[in-house]
Amino acid sequence: IGASTGGVEALLKVISHFPANCPPTVITQHMPAVFTTSFAARLDRATAASVSEAYDGAPLQPGRIYLAPGGEMHLEVSKAGPGLQCRLRSGEPVSGHRPSVDALFASVASTCGSAAVGAILTGMGRDGAASLKLMRDAGARTVGQNEESCVVYGMPRVAYEMGGVEHQVSLEKIGPMILTLAEKKP
Repeated sequence: IGASTGGVEALLKVISHFPANCPPTVITQHMPAVFTTSFAARLDRATAASVSEAYDGAPLQPGRIYLAPGGEMHLEVSKAGPGLQCRLRSGEPVSGHRPSVDALFASVASTCGSAAVGAILTGMGRDGAASLKLMRDAGARTVGQNEESCVVYGMPRVAYEMGGVEHQVSLEKIGPMILTLAEKKP
């Protein structure tokens, strides 16, 4: 899941639908480093799943949601033996951001392919749009927040215009749709 401006409240609404055994979930929200630890704790209180800041090597398992730490690292997904894990990678900003939604989605596209579901929420600019298209091209199911429910219809608009959004729905429907699409994965 990727979000920016308006994403705090949007993410709270989306994950409030997630059960304790939700699919492994990774989130990049544009936010300064000083706020991501407390935001992860706030998200944790909003869902039956377990939410924390991502750390390098964190295993992706059902019931776990990881939030990209703000600051100097990109959150990516990588293979770890038979499973998957979080990878924190230093580097230049991607699409003007660090952490970047494009960095996360590109890693998911190449690592998970059709076994993934991607969602892009409210936000200014275009971060995540090109890589959501990569995810969709790799067979992933994709969801974009509609204009009416966005604080800023930037990132989801660009993703939709690029062909990266398979389903464009209101914020209230995104959490349930992610879960439904994840159930249909191989």
